[in-house]
Amino acid sequence: MPDQTLPTVTESALRGLACKCPRCGRGKLYAGFLTLRPKCEACGLDYAFIDTGDGPAVFIIMIAGAIVVACALIVEVKYQPPFWLHAVLWLPLILVTTLLPLRSMKSLLIALQFHHKAAEGRLIDRERK
Repeated sequence: MPDQTLPTVTESALRGLACKCPRCGRGKLYAGFLTLRPKCEACGLDYAFIDTGDGPAVFIIMIAGAIVVACALIVEVKYQPPFWLHAVLWLPLILVTTLLPLRSMKSLLIALQFHHKAAEGRLIDRERK
């Protein structure tokens, strides 16, 4: 039987960044690029509880936007290149800064959701009934 002790926040974050199961840290979290597996192949944790929504995309858009806009402004002020060169320079940077970290950010939020036992709000606490 797998160890049922709750990992520390740091362990949970590292498991998330590694795209591993938030409970055991051994099983893979994804079946595709962003498609989740139904459950962990190592400990059997059902991934049905997972709902990150748009959180990972919003974080990535904000971070990537700040990086790209800062770089574009610096290049514009220093060199004043033509607009087509801006497109050539910044389109690849936009793709790299948004797509590469998206998978890790999604699994980080999943791991933290599991660690903090985050769930949908309920009006009635079913455990007390």
